[in-house]
Amino acid sequence: MGSGGSLTQGRERRNITPAGTASHRNPSRPLGPSAEAMEETWQSFIPAIPRLGRACAIACGVRSHALASATVMTTTAGEPARTMPHGQGNKTATGARILVLLLALAWGLNWIAAATALHELTPWSLRLAGVGLGAFILFAAAVITRHDLRMPWAECFHVLVAGFFNVAAFQILSAFAQSKGATSRIIIITYSMPIWTAVFSRILLGERLTAVRRLAVGLCGIGLIILIRPLFENGLQSFVFYSLGCALSWTIATVYIKWARITVAPLTNAAWQLLFGLLFIAAGTFLFEGVPHYWPASKETIGAALFVGVFGVGLAHFLWWSIVDRLPAVTAALGSLLVPVVGVTASAAILGERPTLADLVGFTMIFAAAACVLLQSGGQHVEMPE
Repeated sequence: MGSGGSLTQGRERRNITPAGTASHRNPSRPLGPSAEAMEETWQSFIPAIPRLGRACAIACGVRSHALASATVMTTTAGEPARTMPHGQGNKTATGARILVLLLALAWGLNWIAAATALHELTPWSLRLAGVGLGAFILFAAAVITRHDLRMPWAECFHVLVAGFFNVAAFQILSAFAQSKGATSRIIIITYSMPIWTAVFSRILLGERLTAVRRLAVGLCGIGLIILIRPLFENGLQSFVFYSLGCALSWTIATVYIKWARITVAPLTNAAWQLLFGLLFIAAGTFLFEGVPHYWPASKETIGAALFVGVFGVGLAHFLWWSIVDRLPAVTAALGSLLVPVVGVTASAAILGERPTLADLVGFTMIFAAAACVLLQSGGQHVEMPE
């Protein structure tokens, strides 16, 4: 790496430097024909949104289907459900937003738990245990709550393909990246994935690349150059390619699911993706490593691996897919955006990583690019947050 406060790649503890946060605004979008009605509904909803969410929502001009005198909910299967009274609907929405914040915290800390476990476990062993435990918990929770886990045979192959890229490839590549590089930098590079999705959706699906998304692509490209260029002064850094592989595998799965027009319920889709991904990981483990290596392992390593499986994979995915269709688009997008913020901050506070100026500038630009894409998206959520 280059000189000037570069981030050490070893496992030793480093000084903690508090990182500031950068704010950004997206161009406003004019209200549609029903501006007066939507504005009245928006005003009744906006006091319940946290300050960050409100600022981003106003900046991007995203309009929410707020809970007014009555709120129409949809069931997991996508069928119209009951109408809730105003008070009950507000309590449900507030609880969902709090849950999204907790999920972002769990996914952000999942990166830290994985980095801790990788001190003693191999990438293959960690992912086999984590995804295996997570898949078991997700299926168990779905059965207990009486979710329909049946999947049409016609869609099995599509979910299988998505499971390979979304679960197996992403989990293994991220583990190898964390075993060779600084977690904070890996998170920054990996979370360029919404921008790659916008580009691939334009090329493969013909989706419109709006001015905001073009801005996001530019910001992401500049941010990656600023972040990656100093890392190659002393030769190729393998973790950079692993991290980009994570972003691209997530992108391929997301675009493929859109192209395949999978109709199965989101939670059912996620559960089977985890199971199929687990099968690929198990095959790879026995092919490249043989018998998984778990002992001897310290209590810290065992606790970190359990956190990855129970919270980072199992319960987090179950809760996310149980509520995502009932969330305003802005709330869901902000939940996804908080994950890298939590991860990078925790990397400094817990792992002792010290981001360089290039790291901070690159992270700010990539985060801004991701916000441009996610906060402009109002369609059905098919991606799996990590």
